[in-house]
Amino acid sequence: MTSILPAETQTKVKVPAQRTAAPTAGSTSRTATSGSTSPSPNSPKRLRDSRPDLILCGLLLVAIMIVQGWNIADYPALSDDEGTYLAQAWAVQEGRGLAHYTYWYDHPPLGWIQIAVLTWIPAQLAPESMTVGSMRAVMLVISAISAILVYVLGRRLSLPRWAAGLGMALFGLSPLSVVLQREIFLDNIAVMWTLLAFCLAASPSRHLWHHFGAGLAAAAAVLTKETMLLVLPAVLLTMWRHSHRDTRKFAITGAITACTLIGISYPLFALLKGELFPGEGHVSLWDGIVYQMSRPGSGFILTEGTGSYGVLQSWLYYDRILPLGGLAGALLLLVTWRWSVTARALAGPALAVAILAGMALRPGYLPAMYVLQALPFLALVLAGGTASVTHGVLRRWRSPTEKRPLTWARYVVALALAAAATAYVVPRWYDGNHTAMTFDANAPYQQAAKWLGSEVDNPADTRVLVDDALWLDLVHEGYKPGLGVIWFYKADLDPAVTKTMPRGWRDLDYVVASPTVRRDAVDLPNVKAAMENSTPVVTFGTGEDRIEIRKIQGAGGDR
Repeated sequence: MTSILPAETQTKVKVPAQRTAAPTAGSTSRTATSGSTSPSPNSPKRLRDSRPDLILCGLLLVAIMIVQGWNIADYPALSDDEGTYLAQAWAVQEGRGLAHYTYWYDHPPLGWIQIAVLTWIPAQLAPESMTVGSMRAVMLVISAISAILVYVLGRRLSLPRWAAGLGMALFGLSPLSVVLQREIFLDNIAVMWTLLAFCLAASPSRHLWHHFGAGLAAAAAVLTKETMLLVLPAVLLTMWRHSHRDTRKFAITGAITACTLIGISYPLFALLKGELFPGEGHVSLWDGIVYQMSRPGSGFILTEGTGSYGVLQSWLYYDRILPLGGLAGALLLLVTWRWSVTARALAGPALAVAILAGMALRPGYLPAMYVLQALPFLALVLAGGTASVTHGVLRRWRSPTEKRPLTWARYVVALALAAAATAYVVPRWYDGNHTAMTFDANAPYQQAAKWLGSEVDNPADTRVLVDDALWLDLVHEGYKPGLGVIWFYKADLDPAVTKTMPRGWRDLDYVVASPTVRRDAVDLPNVKAAMENSTPVVTFGTGEDRIEIRKIQGAGGDR
């Protein structure tokens, strides 16, 4: 792989024999020394002072926001995870603690605390808008920040302007990104903090506070979604390459210290509450870790018929270009990093892709949103690989009598490559993004919420099992939060709820059989019995996506 730097920047420069003084803490170094990376001419020190960068980034951001924001409430289908995180954010807003039920250390709470902050003003202005569909709009803020950070990181890693723009477009406009970034997932917020950590680690100013800030941002990412721990080695590699040799030890030590001190706040929180280790009558962080580590695996990702294989196929259904092209680009960069300037510049993102891909290959649990953590790095390495190949081709078009490339040849080759890539990508992306911008996948949920609000007498005294995607809708319809409208898992797994159900499923009135409830009821005795002893009253939608409102036989009575 060849360098993407202009030929004139690759000539040797005579360096005075006298060594410059080591920079002090907080200083900026301009001297290229052994083992350090000097700022590239392709990477302006301050992007806000570069009008072409601002214009290109701004135009791409508008396109990304339009594609991701159009029809955001109606596609994709609401998920139980989205409802859970939003309901937990609602509990924080309402002063009900860290969750709408017993908090049991499934994830660190910083993620939905941030969601609570993002949704606070809309919830105050219109409380009924605090539902999954409506509040998906706040994820546009996260997507916008992340897209800008991808562009900034690309420029700081020496990508030319057009390649950084390509990386931003790949990250924000891929149908896979459009679908998953719309959803209220902790991973989306964690990715934003991770990208900020990378940008600070690659700062051309090399201020020590930038590296401390990178450690703080990395800690925020981990406390938002703990799986971002996997990417921290790539952040450290980027910091190592972009720090000055004479202050590198201080920078790395400061970043690790900052990250560790903030990160231990989570186990310290559990310790102060007396919930670090298992005990009688309380949840514990240790139990949460054991649960996450012992979850049944979903099989090898390349073995047909396994759960992981199904997840992979769902990713490739939306887009093959970004996942497969990014993996190929990362492999090429890692293989050629010793002799390629581009590969060395993008070593951090390439390592992140390699780590995340390696973890996906293990026969463990693989959730559908896992790919979100890899999307920005897949986009950057694919854009970097494209820039490297393009530059390598253009360098070979030289005049027989001149050492500089032929102007006409450069434009012809560049336009031919761009046209070929566009002809390949656009048709494949059009269908996915067109579906995301036009199809209504959530009409059954909306109809079910409306029916339960208008057709059920006295909702305040009715008990109904639902998945969390509908939980807040029914709270706004007048059902009692927690014990009136019940997140279906809690009917079996939360002692605070089960003790209010001495007769088990007979103490319930309705069960809303969404796809999630039907799938997981087999492992939940009360929910399974409620399904078996109920009859459909009304059904919305058809096929596997239908939602049935089922009246439980023998329900009610003295409670």
